[in-house]
Amino acid sequence: MIEGPYFVLTVLGVLGTGVTAGVFYAFSTFVMRGLAALPPAQGVAAMNAINTAAVRPAFMSVFLGTAVLAAVIAVVTLAVWPEEAAVELLLGSALYLVGAFGVTAGANVPRNTALLRLEPGSAEAAGRWPGYIREWTAWNHVRAVASAAAAVAYVLALA
Repeated sequence: MIEGPYFVLTVLGVLGTGVTAGVFYAFSTFVMRGLAALPPAQGVAAMNAINTAAVRPAFMSVFLGTAVLAAVIAVVTLAVWPEEAAVELLLGSALYLVGAFGVTAGANVPRNTALLRLEPGSAEAAGRWPGYIREWTAWNHVRAVASAAAAVAYVLALA
């Protein structure tokens, strides 16, 4: 069993990946559906407001802090290579860093940036809104599953 500071890092990894998975799950299961049900101008305006509000310490400290923590866990695991749980620790870190953080940076944030440039009531925004909802949500599903799987991998490392 993992002990000492390694145990604490892994428990924090479980918490961070789990909380992030929950946020992404909520967006995939009901937030995006609610926004999609709005008229495009209202949906675009609401999503832009949500994206602006998300870049605050309450969410970013968990999201980015967990990315840093996952990187630390991976580096320590590679350096120390514990007798137990090395594979689970590396898998959890990779799932979060690639599937949550990487997908956010490579897929969701660019879509958010493009949406923010649109005038909510414009014909262009109305035309792009359905595709944005579909694509953003699909990538968000990936983030939710990757974050949850990372949490499971870290839990298995503790077992």
